[in-house]
Amino acid sequence: METLPLQHQKFLKKLNNQMFIILLLMVACFFTWSENVAITRGIKVVGRMGVMISSIFVYQKIINYGSVNSLSYKNIFSPVLYLVYLTLGFISFSWSTNPGFSALQWFMTFQSLVFAYFFVKSLKTLDIYFEGHPIRLYHLLGNTVFVLQLIFVIGMWSAPDVFFRLTDGGEEARLGGTMMNPNELGMLAGVGSACLIFDLYRFKNKIWTIVKILVILYALFMTGSRSSLIGILLIIFFHVNQTKQKKLKFAIIAVVAAVAPFAVYTVILKGGNQDRLDEVMSLTGRLPFWKALITEGLPREPLLGFGFMRIDYKEFFQSAHTYPGKMTHNTFMQVLMNLGFIGLTIVLFQVFFTIKSILSEQKELKLMLIGMLIPIIINSFTEFGIFGESNYGILFYQIIIFSIAFKNNHHLTRFQKIILRKKRPDLLQKNSIY
Repeated sequence: METLPLQHQKFLKKLNNQMFIILLLMVACFFTWSENVAITRGIKVVGRMGVMISSIFVYQKIINYGSVNSLSYKNIFSPVLYLVYLTLGFISFSWSTNPGFSALQWFMTFQSLVFAYFFVKSLKTLDIYFEGHPIRLYHLLGNTVFVLQLIFVIGMWSAPDVFFRLTDGGEEARLGGTMMNPNELGMLAGVGSACLIFDLYRFKNKIWTIVKILVILYALFMTGSRSSLIGILLIIFFHVNQTKQKKLKFAIIAVVAAVAPFAVYTVILKGGNQDRLDEVMSLTGRLPFWKALITEGLPREPLLGFGFMRIDYKEFFQSAHTYPGKMTHNTFMQVLMNLGFIGLTIVLFQVFFTIKSILSEQKELKLMLIGMLIPIIINSFTEFGIFGESNYGILFYQIIIFSIAFKNNHHLTRFQKIILRKKRPDLLQKNSIY
């Protein structure tokens, strides 16, 4: 950062704040902040539309300040197959059992896709034309999660009736309230922790970063989310295996060894309660529900499903031996029901090419994206997930897709070179771009 001209430093500092704010607002718009349906819809639809447009303005601001659109594409199977999935979803309006609901869900998914495209494109453009800039995706996303989790941690003490959700007949209070599903809130905590861990590598002063992570982990524990706890443990051990700093590795192992047994006993094993253990073994009723979906629901519409985000002809699917459900609690099962075997085949190949592309990236980006992907994928097996109804897990997955999809095109057009000579003479002196 110090090697950049002062005017660039001021621009980048202001841009960093703007990108943090729009990312925070985008993720916050997935929460149900009000019980008023009109207000909630306004936030989730109109609010996200405003933030999406803001991401376009931010990208254009970078271009106007001193760069050009020189990005080209790589790893194209991942984004192309995702677009094929969305195209099939759009076509499915014609046979959907509720076209209005399918259209609303599709529109919100496409909305976050546009946001992710321009947000990541802004970061990639900065990497090329402002070498050494301090703006990092993991820092922006980690701080976004910290702010949102801090709101819930403060809220659980100041307004417990609002921020807690009673489950199992009132026996268990889980952080999330009516604003967010506790498992989804736990997944968000996992993503935030995975991102902030990279600040431990980058910053010399690690105290403030550790405080942020502890707040997020405390919130995760209070959600009582078993899948999220498993995810964060996997993330921690993943980073332990990567780091070469023996002191840091020993410290992390010591903390996990001290806390993990208590966390696993309380959250996953539910304090050893036999009735609750039986519930855990059936994944709180998900296993019989999935069996009923496959044996009773799927044969009705096996190839193309019931339409985008629809799992039955009616609003809820219900078997004689299961609870009624509007969604499947498994993102791959969700695709199977709403777009059939054709849709499932598309998304399985899409996920395969995404993971394959991540593993081929340079080390820092690869580690960050794997860290983000772990809690998202685990959540996808038990909740909305990356191909389910609109949620911020989809947004994070879209960010991952575009993070592996851009590369710099070193062959600039004559017009692009003229623009750079006029706006960025410092690049000419460095001879780093042309």
